[in-house]
Amino acid sequence: MPKRRWFASGSPRTGRSPCSNGSSAACYLPRPSATFHCPETDSWFCVRSRQGLVAVNYPARAYGIGRMCTVTEAKKLCPDLLHPHVATWREGDDKWAYRPDAAENIATDKVSLDPYRLESRRILAIIKEHLPSHLQKVEKAGIDEVFLDLSAHVHAVLLERFPELSAPPPDGNPSELLPVPPVSALDWQADALVDLDDESAEFDDPDWDDVAFLVASEIVRNIRAAIRDKLRYTCAAGIARNKLLSKLGSAHRKPNQQTVIRNRAVRKFLSGFKFTKFRNLGGKLGEHVSQVFNTESVQELLSVSLEQLKLRLGDETGTWVYNTLRGIDTSEVNSRTQIKSMLSAKSFRPGINTVEQATRWLKIFAADIFARLVEEGVLEHKRRPKTINLHHRHGSQTRSRQSPIPQGRSLDAETLFRLAKSLLHQIVQEGHVWPCSNLSLSVGGFEDGISGNMGIAGFLLKGDEAQAIDPGPRARPAEEAIGLAQPAEKRQRIDDGSIQRFFTRKLSSPPLGSNDAAITDNGGETLGSRQSRASPGVDDGLNGSISLGKGPEVQANDQGGGYPCTRCNACLDSPEALQCHQDWHFAKDLQEQERVTPAFGSHPSASAASPHLGGSKAGPATNKRPGRPRKMERGQKKLSFG
Repeated sequence: MPKRRWFASGSPRTGRSPCSNGSSAACYLPRPSATFHCPETDSWFCVRSRQGLVAVNYPARAYGIGRMCTVTEAKKLCPDLLHPHVATWREGDDKWAYRPDAAENIATDKVSLDPYRLESRRILAIIKEHLPSHLQKVEKAGIDEVFLDLSAHVHAVLLERFPELSAPPPDGNPSELLPVPPVSALDWQADALVDLDDESAEFDDPDWDDVAFLVASEIVRNIRAAIRDKLRYTCAAGIARNKLLSKLGSAHRKPNQQTVIRNRAVRKFLSGFKFTKFRNLGGKLGEHVSQVFNTESVQELLSVSLEQLKLRLGDETGTWVYNTLRGIDTSEVNSRTQIKSMLSAKSFRPGINTVEQATRWLKIFAADIFARLVEEGVLEHKRRPKTINLHHRHGSQTRSRQSPIPQGRSLDAETLFRLAKSLLHQIVQEGHVWPCSNLSLSVGGFEDGISGNMGIAGFLLKGDEAQAIDPGPRARPAEEAIGLAQPAEKRQRIDDGSIQRFFTRKLSSPPLGSNDAAITDNGGETLGSRQSRASPGVDDGLNGSISLGKGPEVQANDQGGGYPCTRCNACLDSPEALQCHQDWHFAKDLQEQERVTPAFGSHPSASAASPHLGGSKAGPATNKRPGRPRKMERGQKKLSFG
């Protein structure tokens, strides 16, 4: 059946995929109970930076303590409040730490968020562990927020629980509505269920949309329980049909509940909100809309028509606002859990005024970023950044410089520090850069490392490994077996790697004809004397020419029959033997033509003696060195020496 058929119901209502947004409120506090040995539920706890609060747990919030309070004000509201300082980096250290004197040295220390990033990764690992690897779709939206697209997972569970959904439509019509769900009541357990737009509809039988949201709530409930058991963190979650609604639902019942927003309850759920709480409407756009219509209430803007919104906000923005107010969001959950960049920054009040001060901070930035790169697997070549960026702010002017990170060598904190100093030097050379109110270093362009590469030694085997794959003696074909039975002299000639292997050396004393008198061997000897000589090899003369061996096997012409040679009257047994014999003559002729030693000056060349080759008659010997020009070319002159 089509994957989306389960969204249909027995009524005209249809729904989209249930989307869950889980938000862990405790992610701001990395294991406070274990670190500071305080009770898990009854402790009043906050984290401070200088005199300000950056995180407050829910028991402390009950006393009216918020992040806008100072430590002094918070202590007045709750005398038993625990308020450790946030972890910091200090120059010369290779790891962040909680320091008792951090507040006094905050001017030279840098706040570290690494503890929170570490806990965020641990929570994300548990979420992935409890979702099928081939069905999970997880998007990390922040250090304490994650989106889950449960469409495929819920679809698989529904097919398993209700096999009738896998059957084709009765009449083969794909638009046929599904049968009514075989359940009359749904157990939502402790979920915060948003009331339906029509309160009387609560008594109706559930449709398939409700069943799908029930399955999604069970999945999220199990994930939250696992996080609670393993990490002792409470999580709030929202379950709805898209990212917009699920995010609003996750903040609806903090810190330890999940809110289910069914498709029939969207309008009533949104009517009580200010639209400035919506995603992408909390900034300048939301402020502009509230000024144009003089309200922040969703309920009041629902009465504004689409045409009016387009007229006053523009076609594209007006359409988007119109849909958002009605809970329509088509943005997808992107499977993105890895970071794309890393930033380490510091604001200075008052500003810094020297290169030495900036350099000390760059060293802290480099150590901070490298420690996070190690957690990303840079030492194991899992992930590695490609670029490094430095941002410098002087007054209202911001300068930026970027440089590539060398990819052919290992990456460490010292390499990042050297690159950062080089970028700072480029900015300082421009002048008018002090005092500096903000300095930040970042790396980006992350790419996954290549796995499975081997050096050349990995393709070679040694010792026992090589012997283990040795196939043993190769079975020889019958032709080779016959060749082994030949005489040793024959095998030696075949195995010879020189040009001699192309010629047959054994000659059975044929009678020489008149033409053979012109064919000579080394030193001017005629062929008649070759029977008493060994087969010559490569000539040792400076000319590097090759002396050919004895000719092919021939038989005396007086035996009658056969194939006679027209040059030496030798009689051969077959046309192939005759052709081989003539090739020998041809090779001998080529050797005589290339020979330039004085010993051949008194002998006519083989080509002159054989009209078969059509050569010209060789002239008398000359004492001139071959290759020297007989007369001067135009423009040349002789040089006199001495």
